[in-house]
Amino acid sequence: MIAILATVFAALAALLHVYIFVMESVQWTQPKIWKRFGVADQASADITKPLAYNQGFYNLFLAIGTTIGIVLFWAGGDGAGAAAGKTLVLFSLGSMVAASLVLLTSGKGYGRAALTQGTLPLIGFVLFAFA
Repeated sequence: MIAILATVFAALAALLHVYIFVMESVQWTQPKIWKRFGVADQASADITKPLAYNQGFYNLFLAIGTTIGIVLFWAGGDGAGAAAGKTLVLFSLGSMVAASLVLLTSGKGYGRAALTQGTLPLIGFVLFAFA
């Protein structure tokens, strides 16, 4: 049962990070997106587009790592594949949590974003640690 809950939270964390990737790497210059990230105006969004594009891919790679880890965990049975999958999931989710902590240290205005970005991976990490 813990493994199923861990998988659900890890998958939700991966989906959230894919969504963040889309916002940062695909939709960045749309006003509703850059405003969500606290960017002041369209000119600033245009200037920061390469940075956001790059950052979005970090989020995508963490989501991919989590997804591959989940697949390996469930397909690996009781062997090395499951252990490798669990390790990959824990690393990816741990990186998501660490990134949310870095965001939290970026300023007072980032608390909500850090909480949004870090809660699902933190829950998934704790559950996966015991799965």
